[in-house]
Amino acid sequence: MQNKKQSYLLGAVIISVGGFISKALGAVYRIPLTAVLGGEGMGIYQMVYPLYCILLTVSASGIPTGIARLISSGKGGGAEKTAFGIYGAVGIIGTLIMYLLSEPLAALQGEPPVSLCCKMLCPSVFFVSVLSVVRGYFQGLGNMYPTAVTEVAEQVVKVAVGVGLSFYFRADTELAVASTLFAVTVSELVSAAGAYLYYIKNRPRRPLFRERSVNVSAILKYTLPLTLTAIALPLSQLAESVVAVRILRGTFGDATALYGIYSGCAMTIINLPVSVTYGLAASIVPQISPLAESGKFSAAKSKAYRALLITLAVSAPATVALYIFSPLAARLIFGSLSVEERGILVSLVRTLAVSAVTQSLVQTSSACITALGKPVLGTVTQWVTCILRVGLTAVLTAFTPMGIFGAAWSANFAFFVATLLNICYIIWAGVKNENNVDRFGKRMRRLDPSGQGGAR
Repeated sequence: MQNKKQSYLLGAVIISVGGFISKALGAVYRIPLTAVLGGEGMGIYQMVYPLYCILLTVSASGIPTGIARLISSGKGGGAEKTAFGIYGAVGIIGTLIMYLLSEPLAALQGEPPVSLCCKMLCPSVFFVSVLSVVRGYFQGLGNMYPTAVTEVAEQVVKVAVGVGLSFYFRADTELAVASTLFAVTVSELVSAAGAYLYYIKNRPRRPLFRERSVNVSAILKYTLPLTLTAIALPLSQLAESVVAVRILRGTFGDATALYGIYSGCAMTIINLPVSVTYGLAASIVPQISPLAESGKFSAAKSKAYRALLITLAVSAPATVALYIFSPLAARLIFGSLSVEERGILVSLVRTLAVSAVTQSLVQTSSACITALGKPVLGTVTQWVTCILRVGLTAVLTAFTPMGIFGAAWSANFAFFVATLLNICYIIWAGVKNENNVDRFGKRMRRLDPSGQGGAR
């Protein structure tokens, strides 16, 4: 069985390389996609994703870190079997909900093509939920290869199928956009099937006696707070897509295209360096959680600080590079945009460049909080900052001349606040836990001064 535990840095490198290749392929994918769909088509493409991300979050997003935390703590043997049942059912329900909400969402956003796009994308909600359980299982064992390989496989299939179908239906924008989203469904099906077969081949042999199953509550203890944490971002993006586009329509005739440049183009470039630091977040959980579980909070905090410093060291130079080379990136990746649209894109990337650092730090610090055994506070942080982001977007786009740049500055501020809250909690939680351990130790020494534990 190839489940040999990797070191923290090796695991981080494996997932980071896989994540970067995946994001790079996704960015390269935008070149032909933008050429075929144009600004309007990209706007429709991005308007579908918030609902998809919400359902995906409920059915999948908390699973990898939650299952990894449970298994790496030594208390979650067989947790993935229970998780397959729970999240398989949740994934099916999510698929049905997205199908049923496709037409109401299209009406709410004022874009009829959104309905067909949602229907093409909805089956992938189920496939990603299965895929996430497998990823979490192997991450908990310290094996990051399945996560990295499936991420790359997703993008390769999506690019190949998406480019082919969008070009074939290029005469009809609605069908072209819908076909690219159907390509996502195909890619998730292929990745989920491959991951599950790998799990079947590499799972532990069943014992002769009946293995005790992990309680549903034990799984939900970690996955549910993480789900509630992750769902805040797509919910805020959905609200932002409705608020920003409707407000901008009162001033700009091309509001959908502007939102497409911001969400589909600028954020794609910004997320490239963020994807590199994802490996640090994923691989730190099995490193910190056994220490926190055994009460070694000083060592756990030390690893958390180290992960944050590495994240900062990687993301800070990337921010500078984004600011300097944004015109080159816009020209290479989104060369099909008009000169005016590329100018807007460059300005947006430069405005958002600082969020490459804050998003990366939020990602890593949230994983550290989960590994320390307190994922609920990460949930509070995310909800507070996402509500702040949507509120600021509405105010800045409606009452200032910023236009779509109001959404960019709102995102910057929200990620900055989230970073501060998470780091402050890691510091505070560590101090509180260490004090609890010290008090317990003093109490035990008073009861047994000899330190012999009552041995005779």
